[in-house]
Amino acid sequence: MRPLFALLCGLVFGIGLIISGMIDPAKVKNFLDLFGTWDPSLAFVMAGAVAAAAPGYWLSGRRIKPFFAEAFQKPANTGVDKRLLSGAAVFGVGWGLGGFCPGPAMTALSLAAPGTIVFFIAMLAGMWMAKRARSADRAATATT
Repeated sequence: MRPLFALLCGLVFGIGLIISGMIDPAKVKNFLDLFGTWDPSLAFVMAGAVAAAAPGYWLSGRRIKPFFAEAFQKPANTGVDKRLLSGAAVFGVGWGLGGFCPGPAMTALSLAAPGTIVFFIAMLAGMWMAKRARSADRAATATT
């Protein structure tokens, strides 16, 4: 049952990205261009996403465990550190330059949007490099 609900959630998310225009890099770049051709429509998409997620987030706080897992997965580190800040900066630069973030990039890949393949390969390379850096950091910490 769990894989079926995961597939259903992914399909709903992907369809929502397509309908909202989040897979159009020009629309995203126009949203980020505050002093040029600013397009505020994605702010409404974000507000709608928060409004749709808020009741589920609220209900999850009242449950002992999720429907399809043994326990809720919460981050161990809740502080702001250099890894979080550098990751956010790299994500923001990539989003601003490419007009994509991972979810919309994967959705646009299925539609063969221009430039998506290059962005997707660069995104995978970045994920691989981050994983390698994290492994090297853990190894260095373990030997100290």
